[in-house]
Amino acid sequence: MDTGTHILIGVSLAGLATLDPGVAQNPFLTGTILMGTVIGSHAPDFDTITRMKSYNLYLRTHRGISHSLPALLLWPALLTLALTGITGYFEEWFILYRWIFIAVFLHVGLDLLNSYGVQCMRPFSKKWYHLDILSIFEPFLFFLHLTGICLWFFLMIPPKMIFPLVYGISGIYIVFRTIHHFILVRRVKMQFAKRGKVHVFPTFQWFHWQFVVEQEDRFYTGKIELGKLTIEEILTREERNPIIEATLSTDGVRTFLSFAQRVHVTCHEITDGYEVKWSDVRFWHNRKLPFGVDVKLDRDLKVVSSHLGWRKKYWDPPYL
Repeated sequence: MDTGTHILIGVSLAGLATLDPGVAQNPFLTGTILMGTVIGSHAPDFDTITRMKSYNLYLRTHRGISHSLPALLLWPALLTLALTGITGYFEEWFILYRWIFIAVFLHVGLDLLNSYGVQCMRPFSKKWYHLDILSIFEPFLFFLHLTGICLWFFLMIPPKMIFPLVYGISGIYIVFRTIHHFILVRRVKMQFAKRGKVHVFPTFQWFHWQFVVEQEDRFYTGKIELGKLTIEEILTREERNPIIEATLSTDGVRTFLSFAQRVHVTCHEITDGYEVKWSDVRFWHNRKLPFGVDVKLDRDLKVVSSHLGWRKKYWDPPYL
């Protein structure tokens, strides 16, 4: 999910924590819980600092170890140790740990629900998991939690009257999206006679979805808008050749292949050599493949340049 939603959930989670008997008996603990849940709800994304070194390193590490099974326990432990040392709430350490753990768990869980995915089963598996149920930014969840926080902070409504409802509605919303997604995946599979691997991805609009179907010799991309299924494009697979194979040694392609799941590669001749484009079809938009690696080679198949990243403006969709 986006950073703003993660932080809002951290704040609203502190409001929900006031129902905890241990917190209710010590109102002064709420401030420490708030610090812990806000930081904890963002902590798994601290790995974005790697982007300062290189984009390749960022792609290899983001949503990896920081979202792993050990990290679910380690982030709360580190933050609890720091906050108890600062505030002196040593006797309440487990209460603090518990709510920070919930914040970290919700962060990883929400990231699992979108299309980018997480390596949440590390160290047992480096596989990327993504359920494709929520978009990277869900306006409904964002404004639901923002409204709850405003009612708490500005209208002084007791949080125990607000946040059970907020989280109950959030849960119902996610269940609704999950069921809707399941129905659409089944429909796409039936459309293609259950041939190939099917992915259905959400957009910012509730009843507008995109899909990718991968078969042995091609990809299908399309949309499902208000129940209408439309095939947008058919991408044929290109046979591997020495030109494509020559790009496998580049750091950008190795990084891309460690992350990408629906890989499409093209090769064409240019004035002074060749250009190979590796793309992840999952992130298609408007009949384009905006994410991948572009590698240029000379006539001797030596790499001249390589660029890994987005082939779009920052403000253009898709947003991941």
